[in-house]
Amino acid sequence: MSTRTYNVEGMTCQHCVNSVTGEINKLAGIGTVTVDLQAQTVTVTAESIDDEAIREAIDEAGYQVVSQS
Repeated sequence: MSTRTYNVEGMTCQHCVNSVTGEINKLAGIGTVTVDLQAQTVTVTAESIDDEAIREAIDEAGYQVVSQS
């Protein structure tokens, strides 16, 4: 399993968490998605992480990835 953390702009509430989590969970092979509103991060654990697909899912939810680690 691989883990990546993305810094995401604009998330402020539980609705944001649900939107981002829901879009990422639509992708194949996702294990867990953890959103930290205070830190403005999304951490994804998956069998194989496709950064572009994760970025597109976050964008589809209405938010923007500003960096990743």
